[in-house]
Amino acid sequence: MRTNTDYNCPVEATIDLIGGKYKAIILWYLMNKTLRYSELHRLIPRATDKMLAQQLRELENDGLISRKVYPIVPPKTEYSLTDFGRTLVHILDAMCNWGADYLDELGIKISNCKNKI
Repeated sequence: MRTNTDYNCPVEATIDLIGGKYKAIILWYLMNKTLRYSELHRLIPRATDKMLAQQLRELENDGLISRKVYPIVPPKTEYSLTDFGRTLVHILDAMCNWGADYLDELGIKISNCKNKI
């Protein structure tokens, strides 16, 4: 977990933790379930392997997600939210609702935020 004391604003600290290109999306998909790397990659197809791995590593280092590796061949790795990561659920829900309203204004219909996957 970071201990940066150079923040000038609480929003800056929040964005520092979840502001990566795919971090909020990863957290969104992990809100109610544990997923394997391949499942996350399928849900976020624009993410390159390198970028997805980097974002997952940063989220794990910041204590927002946990990674469990099973010692089998081939290796099986699962990701889930930590208790600290679950504190972001209301923020992610608000982001989804705001985004849905914005897209609706543009006339773009997407699935409901409550039906994540």
